[in-house]
Amino acid sequence: MKTAPLASASHNNASDMEERLRRKAQWVRSTVLEMAVKAHSGHISTAYSQTELLVALYYGGLLRFDARNPKWNGRDRFILSKGQGGIGLYPILADLGYFPLSELENFAGVGNLLGVHAEWNIPGIEVITGSLGHGLPIATGMAEAALMNRDEHLIVCFLGDAELFEGSNWEAAIYAGHRGYRNLVCIVDRNGQGVLGPTDPTDRRLAADNPRLNPIDKKFKAFGFETREIDGHSFAEIFEALRDMRSAKRKKPLMIIANTRKGHGASLMEGKRLWHYRVPEGADLELTRRDINEM
Repeated sequence: MKTAPLASASHNNASDMEERLRRKAQWVRSTVLEMAVKAHSGHISTAYSQTELLVALYYGGLLRFDARNPKWNGRDRFILSKGQGGIGLYPILADLGYFPLSELENFAGVGNLLGVHAEWNIPGIEVITGSLGHGLPIATGMAEAALMNRDEHLIVCFLGDAELFEGSNWEAAIYAGHRGYRNLVCIVDRNGQGVLGPTDPTDRRLAADNPRLNPIDKKFKAFGFETREIDGHSFAEIFEALRDMRSAKRKKPLMIIANTRKGHGASLMEGKRLWHYRVPEGADLELTRRDINEM
């Protein structure tokens, strides 16, 4: 990608770029909705919480990749650990040329390329994810291998916050922090909701089943990470947080805690666990279409 990151652009160029990215995010949300409606399947609300973050990474000049050569050795390795968010990544990969846009019409079809969870056989997808808690351990191993081989690419691991209840993440974090992997960048989609309920319940009755994740920043700092907290729907804050992600001066793995809203952009779904795996119909569908068109 040759586009300059927003943080390093002039004010006018930054404004133009932010508007371009905003329109692209709107297109991604609209495409996700229609894919899910046609397939009667898909995690729409989880895709909506991650949209700005993925758009910034792929269209904002942050990730290094070559869609015409998906296995280019110099590419950054992007791991979508929250594999259920695959429906939100597929439109981006298709738009960039990893595979034809027509494949989006076959989402979740039997025997077709694009499943509900991202799989390694899809161009642009590094590893199969879906059983939560695997992404960070894999990314940690990749970071070690890259340093051993003296490769300069980054490993970028995209996590869900409810996924952090999996102990495998913390085992990997201990090791990554101990080793000081400066080539490891992690982003937590902190949308506050998991399939079992809020990830930071304030109601004592809910807290009995769902322990609180906060303070995530202090936990990762204790494990040896550099942490930064941002609004995950603000392109300006995303670029500011990742401006130096390739800096050789950084001696620790980087953890971005992106505060987002599950279902962001769709009033029907925003912040509601009910819509984790549900597709709108009738008046609900028309309302969601209007919401996205008016973003």
